[in-house]
Amino acid sequence: MANHKSSIKAHKQNVAKRSHNRELRTRARHALKSVRAAIDSGDSSAAVTGLRTTVSLLDKLVRKGVIHANTAARYKSRLSHRLQKVSASA
Repeated sequence: MANHKSSIKAHKQNVAKRSHNRELRTRARHALKSVRAAIDSGDSSAAVTGLRTTVSLLDKLVRKGVIHANTAARYKSRLSHRLQKVSASA
């Protein structure tokens, strides 16, 4: 355990930030999962709405430094590609 006041405070801050970042990453994973489920079920209107909110959430996480920009870009690209594929086939 930390011995100095400043290191104790830094530890508390790290614990709080880690907890908050975990919550945000969980929200992102759930959003991605719901969009994928909407795409797989063929519900294009829900998929488009979900994609819009998920992209917004991913961009927000990138700005906050929770996930890497390339990771968010990869998620967005794959989701939009899957949605286009389903829309083209329908």
